[in-house]
Amino acid sequence: MGGHHPVKLAIIIFAYNEEESIAGVLDRIPASIEGIDDADVIVVDDGSTDRTRAVALARGAHVVSHVTNRGLGAAFATGIDAALRAGANIIVSLDGDGQHPPEAIAVLIAPLLAGEADFATATRFSDPRLLPRMPMLNRLGNWLVALITGLACGRPFSDASCGFRAYSRDAALRINLFGGHTYTQESLVDLARKGVAMTEVPIAIRGVREHGKSRVAHNLLHYGLRALTIMIRAVRDRLPFPFFGAIGTVLALTGAAAEMTVLIHFIRTGQTSPYHSFTTLGAIFLILGAVSFLVALLADMLSRMRETQETLLYLEKRRYYDELVGGHVAANGERQVSVPPYQAATEEELSPVVSLRRG
Repeated sequence: MGGHHPVKLAIIIFAYNEEESIAGVLDRIPASIEGIDDADVIVVDDGSTDRTRAVALARGAHVVSHVTNRGLGAAFATGIDAALRAGANIIVSLDGDGQHPPEAIAVLIAPLLAGEADFATATRFSDPRLLPRMPMLNRLGNWLVALITGLACGRPFSDASCGFRAYSRDAALRINLFGGHTYTQESLVDLARKGVAMTEVPIAIRGVREHGKSRVAHNLLHYGLRALTIMIRAVRDRLPFPFFGAIGTVLALTGAAAEMTVLIHFIRTGQTSPYHSFTTLGAIFLILGAVSFLVALLADMLSRMRETQETLLYLEKRRYYDELVGGHVAANGERQVSVPPYQAATEEELSPVVSLRRG
């Protein structure tokens, strides 16, 4: 029988001007979690203009910073990179605004530790006893986004917008995202397309922030439009044949309906008037439908090439991070991993290593 393999947890906290709440979030992180041997806390400061960075550093967290606010999608990529460089086996992400309960990290990662899933996302809406208080319009928006995301993923989700999530190292290595504004829905589509085992975990989460306004959803219409744009692009890239095939089907059926209208009228009356223009219109739609089907075939071919490229990218990322971690272990004699030179407010504030041992 093999020996016990240490399990390393990295907790990524996304923060943008969270001076009032970040200390409370950090203080609520459990000192120990069953099944976890080492843990590290990484705060991703997404261009804050207040004392978020200083407060997080004072609480002993490692902080990586963006010079300017780049959005949750970019902050997520930075956090995942830092966690993988730290050699984490499991990565948990949560927001620094206090809505996500750090006390529930053990519950969230339980399916990963048990080998039941490689990805777990908290859900606010599957258990009626845990429903958060939030405006009805927000709840309706969350329901609609979850419905669309579930259709794109080929499996239902009760909550597709919650950022309180857990990733295995393998799942984190497989993620490739392009949206800078947010990552929550796109990551679900990406992981589902790659066959990653996924699950939802009911957790009680605050429905509104304790301090300030949400930087993502303070304007629900604006957030919805940007999230919808990201979702459309994600579906286009990962399900190209159904995407363009559906467009082609609608165009072809519209053209066929126009032509049939003219044909039926001609059979009844012997004339094409007053539907003569439908003949040209129907032909145009039929041609556009045929072109869309050709695009669908080409896009599907490119998608297969992309799958091969993403497999190669996954293997290269795994080799890169494994060698990076292994090299630093050999050099330092203990698991301390340097992080990239992220831009900091001052040189003194940027710690050169991420410590993987908690005191």
